[in-house]
Order: sequence, then structure tokens, then C-alpha cells
Amino acid sequence: MESPTLGETLAQVFWFLGEVAFKWGPATVATVIGAGGTPDSASITSLTAIRSPVAVPEAIQYLQTASAPGVWDDLFYHWSVFVAISLFVSLLLIALVIYCVIRIQQIRYHERRAFAAYAKGPSIEHAPRAHVRWQRILDQLQEGSDQSIRLAVLEADIMLNELLDTLGYKGETMADKMKQVARADFHTIDIAWDAHTYRNRVAHESAATPLDKHEAERVIGLYQRVFREFRFIE
Repeated sequence: MESPTLGETLAQVFWFLGEVAFKWGPATVATVIGAGGTPDSASITSLTAIRSPVAVPEAIQYLQTASAPGVWDDLFYHWSVFVAISLFVSLLLIALVIYCVIRIQQIRYHERRAFAAYAKGPSIEHAPRAHVRWQRILDQLQEGSDQSIRLAVLEADIMLNELLDTLGYKGETMADKMKQVARADFHTIDIAWDAHTYRNRVAHESAATPLDKHEAERVIGLYQRVFREFRFIE
């Protein structure tokens, strides 16, 4: 006798499940509550009077007796195949559930980060690239005249103000914004204060007062360290 193919086996398994769902199940109910028709009140009363459930061996024996010839043998012969297929499908469904749970957690995590970033302010990644402006500042510094050095310091301080805005610090003045900074989040805050103090001195001095180029270069270097901490410039 030739072995059945996988397709034939699956067809027989599903046929058997159909027999159980649409024939054996209704037949079992009809047998318990009485032959045919709607159960009467006496039958329902007798059912509710049953104290102990039907034992599993009795149910198996009933199904074996009530099944069509050969159906029980096919079920017994292909039961291992049915179990293997059921186990495989169950594992797939479990894996799908686990994947969905992990993906939901990841989505919620990214949503929380997005909401937190939105609440804090625009991300540094969204700041306009400032390397062109920074290169202009360096060119003005190298030019060497008092006017160009003064413009370089003032422009660098404007960039610092924009950096603070990008990081989400609010205030009417730069000093108000810098007072909100936590040192753990802004490691070069002391350097930024030093540079900003020099800028204020330059801004309030007379344009006729000569500037020390070496001191200006030192201050521009301070701005550069601040900007590089947050990758504001390359």
C-alpha cells in the first residue's frame, strides 16, 4: 500500500475536523439531549441535574463508535501529522505575537523620545549647517583689523545664541538662557560664559579702542570648543 502524500494527508485531516465540527458535535448534542428536535424542559432539567462531567475515555469511545467506517482509523494513522502541523502553526502564531509585542514597544519608545524632544525644543540635528558662517568668522579673524576682529567675535556670539535656542533654552537675553543650563548637559558652559563676557566687553568698548588679536583668537577658540561639543560645526 502506497503512503499518502502530504496533500492527501492534509485533506483527510481537514475533512476529519469538518466531520467533528459539523457532524460529531451536533450528533453528540442530539444524543445527550434526546433524539431530534428542540430539547424539552425535561431534557434540560436532566442535563442540569448531571453533577459530574463526561470522562475523556468515554468521549473518545463514543466518537470511535459513532464515526463512519475508516474515519477513526484515518485519524489515528495521521494523528502525528496533525499534531506536527498544529504545533508548527502554533509556533508561528506565537512568534508573530512576540514580534508584534516587541514592535509595539519599540514604536512606543520612539514616540516617547519624539515627544520628549519636541517638548524640549528643536533637535540639534535640525539646526542649519553653520560651517560656512564659521569659516567667514575665521577669515575675519585672520584679516587682523580691529573692525574684522570685532565682527568675528560678535558673529560667533550670535551663533552661540542660536545654539542655545536650538537646544531649547528660553530667555530674553543670552545670560537668561545660559543660567538655565545644567552642567551635566552642557560641559563647556563655563567656557561659553568666558567667551560671552569677552563679547560684552567688545560690544561696549569704543570702536576706537584697539583689540588684542591674541586674546580674540583665544576667545574664538573658546566658541569653537562649545560649538564642537554639540557638533554645531565640523
